[in-house]
Amino acid sequence: MPKLKSVSGETVVKILCNRFGFKISGRSGSHVRLSKEMDDGKIGTVVPMHDGLKLGTLKGVLKLAKVDPEEFAKYL
Repeated sequence: MPKLKSVSGETVVKILCNRFGFKISGRSGSHVRLSKEMDDGKIGTVVPMHDGLKLGTLKGVLKLAKVDPEEFAKYL
């Protein structure tokens, strides 16, 4: 099983947009807002554009995005 590792915010945005259907909905300083329309409403998350996200931060981003960390780790 692939494991999560520290990656850049840019990599997280690329994976969420290209593989999970998110779109960039805004930017504020060094943070990017992503959103996605679902059948039961809109979901979104905020990704800090840092060189290396800590694992806790990455897990928080994925939790808000309702993306399984193991599924995300396949694309690293």
